[in-house]
Amino acid sequence: MEKRAAEDKTPAHVVHEGADAKSESDDSSTHAQGVKRVEAITAVWSKKALWSTFVLLWLVSFVAAMLGSVEGALSPYITSSFDQHGLLAVISIAARIIGGVVTLSIGKIIDIRGRMEGFIGALLLITVGMIMKATCQNVETYAAAQVFYWVGNVALGFIIEVFVADITSLRNRMIIFTINSTPNLCTTFAGPVIAELFYYKANFRWAFGAFLIILLVFSAPVVGVLWFHERKAKKLGLIRPKSGRSRLESAKFYIIDFDVLGAILITAGFTLITLPFSLVSSASHSWESASIIVMIVMGVVSLAAFVVWEKYFAPVQFFPFELLKDRTVLGASMTYFIVFLSTFVWDAYYGSYLQVVNDLSISISNYVLNAYSLTSYFTGPFIALFIRYNGHVKWPAMAAVPIYVLGTALIIHFRVPGADVGYLTMCQILVGFSTGMLTTMSQLALMASVGHQNVAVAIAIYGLFGAVGSSIGYAIAGGIWTNMLKSKLTEFLPDYAKDQAASIYGDITLQMAEPIGTPIRDAVVAAYGVVMRLMVIVGASLIPLLVAAVLIWKNINVKKMESGEKRARGNVF
Repeated sequence: MEKRAAEDKTPAHVVHEGADAKSESDDSSTHAQGVKRVEAITAVWSKKALWSTFVLLWLVSFVAAMLGSVEGALSPYITSSFDQHGLLAVISIAARIIGGVVTLSIGKIIDIRGRMEGFIGALLLITVGMIMKATCQNVETYAAAQVFYWVGNVALGFIIEVFVADITSLRNRMIIFTINSTPNLCTTFAGPVIAELFYYKANFRWAFGAFLIILLVFSAPVVGVLWFHERKAKKLGLIRPKSGRSRLESAKFYIIDFDVLGAILITAGFTLITLPFSLVSSASHSWESASIIVMIVMGVVSLAAFVVWEKYFAPVQFFPFELLKDRTVLGASMTYFIVFLSTFVWDAYYGSYLQVVNDLSISISNYVLNAYSLTSYFTGPFIALFIRYNGHVKWPAMAAVPIYVLGTALIIHFRVPGADVGYLTMCQILVGFSTGMLTTMSQLALMASVGHQNVAVAIAIYGLFGAVGSSIGYAIAGGIWTNMLKSKLTEFLPDYAKDQAASIYGDITLQMAEPIGTPIRDAVVAAYGVVMRLMVIVGASLIPLLVAAVLIWKNINVKKMESGEKRARGNVF
C-alpha cells in the first residue's frame, strides 16, 4: 500500500482511509460518504487545480449575485404588473422558509451523494424558477417561480460555502468566504442599472432568460473540475463504489434518511404561521376570516407534530438537535436569526420607500438600499484577515453590536419624508459594517465548534435560523404594511381620490404617477412615512437580544485550532 501511494503521489494515510471506506457496509457512516469524496478529491488534485477552483467558484458567485440583484430590483414592478405590489413580502416569506428548511436536506444529500450532484441539483432548481418567471402570466405562477428560484439560489450558495469549507483550513476559511462575496461590490451598482435597462428597453422576462444562460455557462467548468477529480479519485480506489441497492430500496432508504415527513411538517408549520400576518386586510382575508384562523391553527399543530415526530417516532431525525447542545452553535445561530429578524422588519419595502418617498430611480434607490450589503461585502475580507492573524471571534462580534444599534436607531430618526438621502445611506453603511462583523464571526464560531464531518449540517442549521428570522421579519413587515398602509392612504388622500386607495395600494407605478408636491403623491408619501417609521421601531426593539446571543459563545481562538488540519484533509488552503 505504501508503494502504491508513492507511485500515485498520493499520501499514504489518504489511501488507507479510502481503502477503509471501501470496505464499510452501505449503512455505516452514510453521511460521511460525501465528505470522503471531497477529501479524496483534495488528495488527488494539485495546487493549480485548487486555486483554479477558487476562481471558478468566484465567477459563479459573481453571476449568481448579479442575477439576484437584477431580480430584487425588478420584483416590485413584477408584482405591480399583476396589481399585487402588497404581496412582495408574502412571496418572500414562503420562499425563504422553504429555502431555509431545504438546506438541511441538501446538507444530507451532499454528504451522501457528493458536492457535484448537489451543485447540479441547485442549478436545476434555478433553471426551473427562471423559466417560470420568464413565462409567468399571473402572480401565483410568479410566487411559485420565486420559491424554485430562491431554494435553488440558497442551495447554490450553501453548496459553494460547504465546498469552500472542505478545501480551506479553519484559520483561512473566512478569507475565501468573504472574497466569494466581493462580486456584490460590482453587482450592487451594475444590477439595478441592468434591471432598469431591461425594464425600460425590453422587459423583465428577457432579464431572467439572459442571466439564466450566463449562470449555466459559468457553472459548467465547476462541474467539470469536480467530475474530473472525482473520477481520478475513483481510479485510485479512494471512493467507495455504489451501494448496489435497487431503485425501490434506494427510494425507501432516502425517504427515511432525509425524514421527509419531518421536513414537510416543519416547513408547513413556519409557513402557515407567518403567512397570515401579510394576508390579513387583503380583499378576502381578515383576522376574523376562517381561512386565517385555520392557517394559524394548522401551523401550530404542524410544529407540535414535528416535535413529537422527531422525539418519539422518526427513525432518523431531520433536525440535529444534539448540535444545538453546544452553546456556541446555539448562540451563533441565534445571532444570525436575530440580525435577519431585526433587519427584514424595516428592509422589506425599503426599495419601494426610496422610490416613492425620495423620488429615486430604480437604480439609485437600489444603490442606497444595497449600501448595507455593499459595506458588509467590502469589509468582509479585512475582517477575515483580522481573524486569520488574531484568531478571536467572540469579542469582535460583541464590539459590533453597539454599531448595529446605532445604525438602526438613526434610521428611526432619518427615515421620514423630506430627510436627506445621504443620511439614510450613512445608516445603511453603519448597519452593513456591523452585520458583516456579526455574520462573519458567528459563522466561523459555529464551524469551529463542529468537526469537518458536521460542517455541512452546521451551515444548514445556521442558514435555517437565518431563513426563519428573515421570514418572521418579512411577516411582521407584511403585517404592518397590509394592516396600515391602505387605511393610511384612505385617511390622507384628498376626498376626490379616496376611492382610488385600493388601486394605489396595489401598484407602485400608480403611487409615483404624480410628482411630489401634488395632493395624491403627498398623501402616499405621508402614508409611507407613518408605516415605515413603525417598521424601524419594531426592528430596533429586537436588537438587545443580540447581546445575550453573542455572550453565550465560547471564547474560541481559531488560530490555535488549526494544528494538523491540513494533513488530515489533503491539499487545502
